[in-house]
Amino acid sequence: MRELNKIFFGDRVLWVLLGLIALFSFLPIYSSSSNLVHVIGNGTSSGYLLKHLFIIGIGFVLMFFTHKIPYKYFKGISILLIPLSIILLIYTATQGNIIDGSNANRWLRIPIIGVSFQTSTFSSLVLMVYVANYLSKNKNHKIVFDIIPFWLPVFIIVMLILPSNFSSAFLLFFMVLTSCFISGYKLKNLLIIILFSFLSFTIFIGVIKIYPDIMPNRIDTWQSRIESFINKNERKQESYQIERSKIAIASGEFLGLGAGKSVMKNFLPQSSSDFIYAIIIEEYGSMGGIILIILYLLILFRILVISHRAQSLFGKLLTICVGLPIIFQSFLNIGVALQVFPITGQTLPMISSGGTSAWMTCLSFGIILSVSSYYTNLISENELEGNNDNPLKILSETV
Repeated sequence: MRELNKIFFGDRVLWVLLGLIALFSFLPIYSSSSNLVHVIGNGTSSGYLLKHLFIIGIGFVLMFFTHKIPYKYFKGISILLIPLSIILLIYTATQGNIIDGSNANRWLRIPIIGVSFQTSTFSSLVLMVYVANYLSKNKNHKIVFDIIPFWLPVFIIVMLILPSNFSSAFLLFFMVLTSCFISGYKLKNLLIIILFSFLSFTIFIGVIKIYPDIMPNRIDTWQSRIESFINKNERKQESYQIERSKIAIASGEFLGLGAGKSVMKNFLPQSSSDFIYAIIIEEYGSMGGIILIILYLLILFRILVISHRAQSLFGKLLTICVGLPIIFQSFLNIGVALQVFPITGQTLPMISSGGTSAWMTCLSFGIILSVSSYYTNLISENELEGNNDNPLKILSETV
């Protein structure tokens, strides 16, 4: 155990929880990939399993090396990466990828290795680290002084993501507001920002409606998804997916049909990503779905514990800023499958297929583990120095 502690730093419980979710993810990925194999006729189930193994493997390597970096260095890294993030988003937005008349400028293809990279996910993580850094350094927030150094990068990145991915832009902006609220940002100033953002978004929608050819957008897709969510009986593609998701959940009952025995995976177009939770319930029942929710809640609990134990304000805010979006995204994905929210396109972290999302999630947890490693190292030093004559005290410090 001591040898492992020398290699893996940080919160041990969080390491175990992430390992459990990652191991479990191979079962639904292998099962749901049959949709792509037999219905679409693309690849093999074992091929998708190996691809997921590669993605998760690279993700844990990124997490391992990231958690070795002292978290204070992420302050400067975020400042340096904000301009790069904006440049990548601008380049991605100008690629001209249009699918069925909608803006599909989400991925940046790296020709050398043939991998597609979702720049919005990378930029979101960079921005949240930048937000944590700024809020920790500036305690007396005055909106006039915050416009250029703080809110301008936030609005630029959110607006660059918005035309092609409304749900990601909304989630990012909501997480920024939440982080500001937690840090003690004045409520009056937050209300001003929210009002300004709402007016800007309304103007954006109005301009696009009047001049639809001014820029590629997905407003029709947003409208269709919201209408399908409100009018659940309409026969649209979104309604088709939701209906199949409901059938999968109902079929699973309490114990499920068994691993690999899902039927609806062959009818859900996004069975391995957006609607993988429905497949999990169909195969493992509501019991399996509840256990998965409990795992995410336990991760949330560890994030709060790490934030509370952090020795600096930056460490506390950094843990919250990069951790809460993952948990919120998890329950957003689950809520879509349960028809609590409209279809968003958000994946289930650490489980759904997809490279960039999994890698950014692992990087986020690497940052959180870096924060937690500081106080766990202090506890280990006390143990080595012989200051462990009070086992209850040490146990309370590790919880």
